[in-house]
Amino acid sequence: AQEESRLGADFRLEGQNFKSSCLDFSKFSNIGGCGDLLFTDHPLHIAVGSLAPLNGFAAGLAFVYHWTPNESWRLSWDTDAVVSNNLSWRAGAYMTAVYSHHAPIRTVPGGAAGAPKAKPKILVGEAPVIHAYAQAESLNTIAYYGLGPGTSNTARSFFGMRETIIGANTFWPVPGLPSVSIFGEVNGRFVGLRPDNGQTSPSIGQLYTDATAPGLASQPAFLQTGEGVRVTPSLAGGYIRLNYALTLRQFTAPASSISSFQRFTVDLSHQFPLYKSTRTLRPRNGNGPDDCSVDPAVKELDKCPAVTRNREGSFGLRLLIDESLVPGGHAVPFYFQPTLGGSDIDGNLALPSYTDYRFRAPNAILARASFEHSIWGPFGLSVLVDEGKVALTHGDIGFSHLLHSYAAGLTLRAGGFPMVYLMFAWGGREGTHNIVNVNTSLLGGADRPSLY
Repeated sequence: AQEESRLGADFRLEGQNFKSSCLDFSKFSNIGGCGDLLFTDHPLHIAVGSLAPLNGFAAGLAFVYHWTPNESWRLSWDTDAVVSNNLSWRAGAYMTAVYSHHAPIRTVPGGAAGAPKAKPKILVGEAPVIHAYAQAESLNTIAYYGLGPGTSNTARSFFGMRETIIGANTFWPVPGLPSVSIFGEVNGRFVGLRPDNGQTSPSIGQLYTDATAPGLASQPAFLQTGEGVRVTPSLAGGYIRLNYALTLRQFTAPASSISSFQRFTVDLSHQFPLYKSTRTLRPRNGNGPDDCSVDPAVKELDKCPAVTRNREGSFGLRLLIDESLVPGGHAVPFYFQPTLGGSDIDGNLALPSYTDYRFRAPNAILARASFEHSIWGPFGLSVLVDEGKVALTHGDIGFSHLLHSYAAGLTLRAGGFPMVYLMFAWGGREGTHNIVNVNTSLLGGADRPSLY
């Protein structure tokens, strides 16, 4: 036992937990504990989640390992591989380094002269975090309707795509400003397109050319860098939670003279909790996408959040603007352009009453009002109201002539289990849409690299 490694101990403890939770159902409570262990525990658990729309539900395995080499750094590794029912797949390896050796922020309350001094409260701000990753994703079916807001629903075509992303990013808090962080990233992006025949609509090459689908003829390698700032204050005693991010990204194709561009993103999210017990909707940057530990450095918190019976609910407001800055003679490859309609390639809902990927352009705006509340146990109710549009030039981005969409349905949010949406959407000019989506990251896990 004295020679046992940290990894060996993790496997031994997981095996013991499996025997007590999954091989003994004499207690009804063991059923939930077994599910929590199988889908969230470490070092090994079952990985599940939805791939990009039209590519099905994926399942596989994930491996998570925590290591604290010294007092200054806490490291964790995630690896996972999943395959869906249409044989699309994703595989990735993710490393997270948290600089934990930073002084806590102390608040000293004031008081009358001669009054006994109250013990200062210790408020721990966000720690600096570095992510490094290598991720490959192959998607067999993606829809393309052409570019701009005026495309026809009958102009649908399909294509397949594989993208490999190798890179790193960091969130570094600004000293003296505990709710402000500087963001930076550098990625290599390698994309390959392929036909998708055998669908109800033609393959993309049968309807479109490189002029109507920029980037269709060739897909050069891109060096993508980015920098930005994130502001996440909590106001009014925690009843107003802001998550603001301004990001500028540069996409440079060294082997191409017509494909480089920049993208400026404004993302302003607001959460208004109805109860103090309502958890924040932001992911934990100190985790990887397969890790939902509250705090791996503390034994009692080295696991996912427990299922809660507390009432949770909140209203939300969000404004998302993507604007592309394109040099003369260049064009944004269509596979790197944002989409509205159903869900985008990262699985994010946007104008959900329309079909997936329905509107695509270099520029997009989305305004959302949302409401989510627990109903019973892990089940909740979610309502969305979306307004948005895409534009071929950033000068056309504004709040006029917006498309609208409404959605309502059930959510499943059980401790560290993936978040599940079962939504019915209506209100657009092209009918209704049923959406079933399982989050690709565990609740409390960090986001995966975006595919666009």
